Amino acid sequence: MNYAPLAAGPARAVAAALDGSAAGISAPTSGSTGAPRQVLVSGDAMRAGAEATDRRLGGPGSWLLAMPTDRIAGAMVLARATLAGGHVQPLAPGSFTPELFARGVDDLVASDGGAPRRYVSLVPTQVGRLLDSPVGRDALAAFDAVLVGGAALQRDDVPPSVVTTYGMTETAGGCVYDGVPLDIARVALDEEGRVLLTGPMLADGYADGEGRPARNPEEWPTRDGETWLRTRDLGELTDGRLRVLGRADDVLISGGVNVHPLRVERALVALPQIDDAVVVGLPDVEWGERIAALVTLADGASAPALAELQEALAHSAAQGSGGLSRAELPRRILTVAHLPRLDSGKIDRQQARRLLQAPNGDA
Repeated sequence: MNYAPLAAGPARAVAAALDGSAAGISAPTSGSTGAPRQVLVSGDAMRAGAEATDRRLGGPGSWLLAMPTDRIAGAMVLARATLAGGHVQPLAPGSFTPELFARGVDDLVASDGGAPRRYVSLVPTQVGRLLDSPVGRDALAAFDAVLVGGAALQRDDVPPSVVTTYGMTETAGGCVYDGVPLDIARVALDEEGRVLLTGPMLADGYADGEGRPARNPEEWPTRDGETWLRTRDLGELTDGRLRVLGRADDVLISGGVNVHPLRVERALVALPQIDDAVVVGLPDVEWGERIAALVTLADGASAPALAELQEALAHSAAQGSGGLSRAELPRRILTVAHLPRLDSGKIDRQQARRLLQAPNGDA
């Protein structure tokens, strides 16, 4: 049986996967680590993930659709609502703004018949825009849960309704909420510290040349008779709670020290003048790689000089507040209006690296 491609019509594809007229959906990966691949996600995997989400969030509800449905996050909003008989209210077309989002919330409340619970799924960039606007903050208050995934949420002013999610197309979307796996999922780490995931929400594999599912044993290892997904992410497990450290492929080596870009990015956005940041490595004869940062500024902030930024980060470390070591300090900084992003909304690290390699960075 065929897998219905989201690209040919997301709503039809999701419906076909759930009613059994298709084996599942064919959904593209984000492309954040190379060319996108088609992931074949069965209807059973979608159902398992959707029902487990309802159980974790406290029951079914209506959804505001603020994500593209040709990607797994938006497709799973359709799946959750379809299975629970809930209402889906799409945002009006146009650039995402707090005002547009607030109008969508009004439309949802007016059309969902007084649903007992209301949900929305967003990416961190959208959440940041909403939190920076009184209109957006008020609109967020309408939801019982705000699922946020796709990248790290580097804010400390989020409302209690925000639920950080971790997952990918290969797991039918988010399967770890606030660091705790859904009741159908299990998490482990391999010998390299990479995150492993298993459960009925796993995809059937990647499409081969004939559109059939295939699983490479390196990416889909078998442990104790069970198939797991070996992700590209490094993590820590503490009392069963997962903390994602960042992509294994993104780990930088500067002066012989492993540097996790996500840790540096979190330290940067904790500074009052920095709104968002992406950290990459630039080739360096002496250090192997130089740590470099592309940043956007908070409203009204002036671009910090490199020495000023390093001093602030080093002072934070000296005070024992989880700051950066000397090896982690950025050696180059460039201020931009917006961070480069892929169509999926994830950071385009290759473009960030190209921008930082240009001669206009602050060396």
